[in-house]
This record gives sequence, C-alpha cells and structure tokens, in this order.
Amino acid sequence: MAEKKPDAAAKTESQGPDAKATAKPAAATKAAAKDAPAKKAGAKKAAAKKAAKPKGPARKGAKDPLPPAIVPVARRGFLSWVGLGWASFAAANLVGLGLLQRFLFPNVLFEPPTRFTLGFPDEYTDGVHTKWKAGFGVWLVRTDSDMVHEKPGFFALSTTCTHLGCQPNWLAADLKFKCPCHGSGFRNSGVNFEGPAPRPLERYRIGLAEDGQIFVDKSKKFQQELGQWQDSEAFLAYG
Repeated sequence: MAEKKPDAAAKTESQGPDAKATAKPAAATKAAAKDAPAKKAGAKKAAAKKAAKPKGPARKGAKDPLPPAIVPVARRGFLSWVGLGWASFAAANLVGLGLLQRFLFPNVLFEPPTRFTLGFPDEYTDGVHTKWKAGFGVWLVRTDSDMVHEKPGFFALSTTCTHLGCQPNWLAADLKFKCPCHGSGFRNSGVNFEGPAPRPLERYRIGLAEDGQIFVDKSKKFQQELGQWQDSEAFLAYG
C-alpha cells in the first residue's frame, strides 16, 4: 500500500506548539506586505484632501473674498469716478448760473454822465486844468481874454484829437496841446496850428448850475470851423 503524506496541519501539530507560533507571524507579515501599497496610496489621498480643504468653517452662501491687492485698487477707482462726477456737476451749475445771469441782467455799458458839475468858478485860476481829463474827457480852461468873445471866462475842450481820435497832452511849458500819435498841435484855445489835424478841438456846452457851480454838457458840441464857438453856450463869461 502507498504511504500517505502527512498534511500541513498534521505536520504542524507534529512539530509542536513552537511551530504554530512561528507560522502566525510569517502569515501576518505577508498580509501586511500585501496591503502596504494600498495603505500608502490612501494616506497620500487623505493628505492631499486635507491640504485642499480651507482652514476654518465656511459660512453657508458666503462668497470668496477678493484678493487683498485688488480691493484697494477698485476702491480708489470708484472714488476717482465719484470725484469726477461731482466736478462735472459743479461746472455745469456754474455755466448754468452764468447763462441765467446773462438772461436776467443783459449787458449794459456804464458810461460817465454827459452832464456833470466841476465846482465853483472861484476855485480855478487862469490856465488849462487837466484834472477832469481822465474821468470825463474834458479840459476846463479859464482865460482872461478869449479869442472869440474877447472877455474873460471859461470853456470846455474835448480831449479827442480831430485827426484820428488820439488823446493829446497839455504841455504847460509850451502852452499847447500836443498829440503823441502823429504830432498834431493845438493852442490853449483849441485851435490847431501844426501837424495833420484838419480842424480845431471841439468845445462842449458850459454854464452855471442853480447852485452856482460850473456844469459841462457833453451831449452838445461846438465846432470852430462852423462858426459855433460864438454861441453863448460854448463860452461861460465870468469875471
């Protein structure tokens, strides 16, 4: 008869308790070696998942905040647009007010009055007085003998040259009016005697007001070449 081979269990039993104890660690080591790659892969997945998870509890429905570098730039841009809007609004209001003012208050030229008083006759000495040239465009002349009336008194001369409208100057040392533009010369009576001026200076209406002051009325002129200097209103007899 054939001889039976003892199975593994019988062999282990025949080897005694020490053989059983040795067999168990060997089996556990083989199982651990078999499961090691799976455990290592699982550990890597868990570490990656933990790293991707944000710190702190996320509020439900909360949006991700903008990066810190973007927030200040956006705020500055918004404030710039607000400032530009207010500036445009203020400029539009100023333009509107200007147009409204022009509509309510039309352009008016404020010119000196055509009639004015120049003080009392005794306040003036003989000669040409230039104090009213700038304000009223008048030379007040007091003379002891007028060429036309041959008696003492006052007359008012225009300060506009009869050539091209410049304003002559009174040269007291030369006793004449001299135009700085083209050299026209006028005597203290207003008669032209040199330069291109074609006629004498014009005179204005002159007289005494109710209070005794000298008044001049520029709305009425007198021209020597037309014989108007002999008019009683072209000369104020006094003295």
